[in-house]
Amino acid sequence: MTDAPASRQSSSVSAAIAHLPTPAPTPVGLDFRTIFETEFEYVWHSLRRLGVRERDVDDVTHDAFIVVYRTLDQYDPGRPLRPWLFGIASRFAANYRRRAHHRGDVMEPAVEVADQARGADEALASRQATDLVQAALDALDDDRRNVFVLHELDGTSVPDIAAALSIPLNTAYSRLRLAREHFSAAVRRLRAARGEP
Repeated sequence: MTDAPASRQSSSVSAAIAHLPTPAPTPVGLDFRTIFETEFEYVWHSLRRLGVRERDVDDVTHDAFIVVYRTLDQYDPGRPLRPWLFGIASRFAANYRRRAHHRGDVMEPAVEVADQARGADEALASRQATDLVQAALDALDDDRRNVFVLHELDGTSVPDIAAALSIPLNTAYSRLRLAREHFSAAVRRLRAARGEP
């Protein structure tokens, strides 16, 4: 089965996330050290996309890899690795946000250091685009956000998403459709609030 056909929201989704880096291919080896070394950055970025603060993301990433280590024998090598890792990361991110909410923490936007190799205007534009995507992602509920990040940002097929998140295939397609709609609406709302076209 192939992914659902692109909707009207897909063009605005694609435009909003076009500046994000293309994910690296999944490693073939399944030993923990290889997975940790090759996929640490992927899990780290996934946790940031799922709302974990930058100051906490290293610790949460390491905690997630402890679970990877403990459950590696349960991984089905016939399935892609990254959606499985994402499933673990999404549970950690949800618990992190829940704890932050109960503590009354205010989730501040990410703070990144500007790339000195680029011009100031290019760095500012990139930073604004990243902030826009993160704010729009923050507007999605956890279930839709997980499917959206896996499909739109990581390029994972919807059947693999359904398997990784243990949800029915039709539910995955429905969540993706709704996530695209809500993400696009959030981008439009945020751009309007900033006075952008």
